[in-house]
Amino acid sequence: LRLTSYYAPSALCSPSRAGLLTGRYPYRTGVKSWIPHDSGIFLREEEITLAETLKAVGYQTAHIGKWHLNSDLGNAAEPQPTDQGFDYFYGHNAFQIPTNKNPTNIFRNGKSLGIQQGYTADLYAGEAISWLKKRDTARPFFLYLSMAEPHVIFENPPEYNEMYAEYTRGEIVPVPEDLPGSTRKKMQARGPGEYYANITYMDSQLGRVLGWLADNGLQDNTVVVFASDNGPVTTAWQHWFEANAYGSTGGLRGRKHFLHEGGIRVPAIIRYPGVTKAGMVSDTPVTGLDLFVTLTNIGGGEVPDDRPIDGIDISAVLSGSTLKERSMVWALSSVSELEFAIRRGPWKLLVDKTLQPRELFNLVDDPLEFYNLLQDRPTVSENLMGSFSQVLQSIEKDPLRPSSEMEFRFAQ
Repeated sequence: LRLTSYYAPSALCSPSRAGLLTGRYPYRTGVKSWIPHDSGIFLREEEITLAETLKAVGYQTAHIGKWHLNSDLGNAAEPQPTDQGFDYFYGHNAFQIPTNKNPTNIFRNGKSLGIQQGYTADLYAGEAISWLKKRDTARPFFLYLSMAEPHVIFENPPEYNEMYAEYTRGEIVPVPEDLPGSTRKKMQARGPGEYYANITYMDSQLGRVLGWLADNGLQDNTVVVFASDNGPVTTAWQHWFEANAYGSTGGLRGRKHFLHEGGIRVPAIIRYPGVTKAGMVSDTPVTGLDLFVTLTNIGGGEVPDDRPIDGIDISAVLSGSTLKERSMVWALSSVSELEFAIRRGPWKLLVDKTLQPRELFNLVDDPLEFYNLLQDRPTVSENLMGSFSQVLQSIEKDPLRPSSEMEFRFAQ
């Protein structure tokens, strides 16, 4: 099943992952933006993750790949993946250092491993298969495989770069932050070849994992979800380390960091044997928050009832039906003054940091968000702002929201 209106919980990695694993708007969890190293920001132990709901009903759980829900994978004072429902962890935090070749910042269950020889896609696929082989075959499993690719700064095996040589200009020079200025001077816009190669390499390694499932008789009773945590880095580069990332939003406005469609509407594919059918496509709006509820229910777990849960069960979509119309909200403290967005039906409203409505789009008529209808459709805007206000009030009253977080106040 290909979901053509799938939305990440946020336009940045950390809040998106917090939403994915808890089913709750990231602002409820206190993870408002990406988490800098040593900042002391983390997903708190009071939150209940998908790994915990499944572990409670007998699942073996592993997280392999990018975590980025705390500020230090080596600091026992901050909750680690193994504190939040995962029996096993192997991976990195914010981004691979110095690149995804021979990374130096990979941890296994709280211990830094030093230099790992190889590329992260191969390392993570191999670790996933190794864990699957060692698991108790009498029990079900939940594997959260979070690939580094195509996150910058990337390198590729030469044979993959060669596949796309016609799209690459000049010498390929990865530029990690610690390289001298003379090397940085070699950085230029080289075209999309390396980016294409990076995605192809990731794809081949994911194929190894899927192939292992098939070869070992697990393909027909394993739910597989493939999705992105935020929109891509496009050629609208904002930082030196983004150079030569050539992600595409398929024409949608915006990119990573922004709440226009290009920042939050991302690819998603789900295979659920016996339920989804090959070639199925759904345009029903769904969000990563829904995966927490849906996968918990599929696994026979219990969705917490002692806190607000913002995701819903989308099993009906998996079997080819639709959902009732609902409101979906995004919030992100980042580079844009447009901090909030709400969608209901065809309508999407963007709201600034002062809680003033700024842009209104009809996504059915105008999926590229060219035509701001804020002044033309005041009733629609007012209704959306009413729903948005209810969500923010719910976040303010959330029993688990960190007390240090801001309070929301609508300007009169």
